[in-house]
Amino acid sequence: MARRYFGTDGVRGVVGESLTPELAERLGRAATIWSGGGRVLVGRDTRGSGPELEEALARGIVSTGGTAVLGGVLPTPAVALYALDLGAVVSASHNPPEYNGVKLFDGDGAKLSDAAEEEIEGLLDEEGGDGGAVERDDGVADRYLEHVVDRFGSDLSRLRVAVDCANGAFSAIAPEAFRRLGADVIAVANHPDGSNINVECGATDLALLARSVREERVPFGIAFDGDGDRMMAVDHAGETVDGDQILAILALHLGVDLVVVTSMTNLGFHALMAEHGIRVVTTGVGDRYVLEALRRERGKLGGEQSGHLIWLDGHVTGDGLVSALLLCAALEGRPLAEAAAAMQRFPQVKENVPVSTRELPRRLSHEVARIDNELGRQGRVLVRPSGTEPVVRVLAEAESEEEARRLCGRISALVRRELGS
Repeated sequence: MARRYFGTDGVRGVVGESLTPELAERLGRAATIWSGGGRVLVGRDTRGSGPELEEALARGIVSTGGTAVLGGVLPTPAVALYALDLGAVVSASHNPPEYNGVKLFDGDGAKLSDAAEEEIEGLLDEEGGDGGAVERDDGVADRYLEHVVDRFGSDLSRLRVAVDCANGAFSAIAPEAFRRLGADVIAVANHPDGSNINVECGATDLALLARSVREERVPFGIAFDGDGDRMMAVDHAGETVDGDQILAILALHLGVDLVVVTSMTNLGFHALMAEHGIRVVTTGVGDRYVLEALRRERGKLGGEQSGHLIWLDGHVTGDGLVSALLLCAALEGRPLAEAAAAMQRFPQVKENVPVSTRELPRRLSHEVARIDNELGRQGRVLVRPSGTEPVVRVLAEAESEEEARRLCGRISALVRRELGS
């Protein structure tokens, strides 16, 4: 059965349109039935729609005899780490403020499989009752902060760093973590008002962070997304250091023999790992697929170019703050630009093509595969439907920027002709 509501990272949509309190209530009820009842830790990010959707989700949990434990504003990795029989986050991650969503974790803090999400969708029309309860736990954020600082922190007393909190769930937590470790912190986008999450800030828009780094003359900056499971960086000149480069720095520093990445990962990363004898496992796009592969392969380190970085030694999921602290330790006093330069990046050009349907026709898939095959080791093209937006994402990678742009334009035109809205 194809999933109707779940995408690559939970259920997500524009509030009042594709995502309503009614749907959130049904999701809470269905997920609690699926898990066999019990206690569900519920967190949310800083969107204005969060409290109403949190209340609706809790109604659904309670209606089937479960207990909704409300933790308030929490980063997604905190909910995963402290999940009870289930964990649920009311968040749309990096999307704009008008979006919201629901992410679910099992009792071990793992994101649900495609099959589990299909089963939950099959329970959406189940009737509710009563007998449950709502509780509050206002200590989750403090416990999470203590765990992250104690387990993943290092002496940062000589560090000045800019931290962009995306006006999201890390607005209070991340600057405090760096300060506890001794860093001099320049915090930006750390005043959420319900409508400014991810707006011209955060991991998906690094302009504010780059400007802050240059103006304050700090060695580098770190940006999170709205719910805290992504992290990106900029060097002293404000140049982007993406998830592939950060993952490469961590892989060499942590001494792993296996790294899990996705099909979006730069060819330069693969070349560097081969040079150091580190095996690379490639999955489909989505951090939960990276997590599944890490558990299957018994690995610890993986991630995505978008900044979802995962280190499973002392954690259960991807965590932007943990990744940031690991990066600080891995630099060992070097400039970020110097550490990132170990990986030669192939130029990549991307385009999001608006479409009326995200299902790729067979003839389009065959043509893309043929072009990709012709490129061999000189580049590649990748076409995939977004799991969260009505677009098809096109990526072209080549030895020169000019060739990558030409390839991207060619493939985007094919997609537009076949699927254009």
